[in-house]
Amino acid sequence: MSTTEPQVESLSQRELRNESGRVLRAVSEGHSFVLTNSGVPVGRIVPLDAPAATLPVARPARREGGWRALAIERKTSEHSLAEILDDLRGDR
Repeated sequence: MSTTEPQVESLSQRELRNESGRVLRAVSEGHSFVLTNSGVPVGRIVPLDAPAATLPVARPARREGGWRALAIERKTSEHSLAEILDDLRGDR
């Protein structure tokens, strides 16, 4: 973490509900908050102009195969779909 990043304050759901005006003013001034629910972090409240968090890339994406590579053979039926549905509906 760099030394230029502002300290992120923890904020409970109850504090957000009761002090929403103060929180919105602080966010508009550039402050960020980690929103918690029963002490468990669940989200972040950050200014719109804050840089987006970057996710580490474990490996580059690659595209291979697709559905055609599965080589699934379609089975044909001697009955039409309508006949099969009528038979299923008759079981009700």
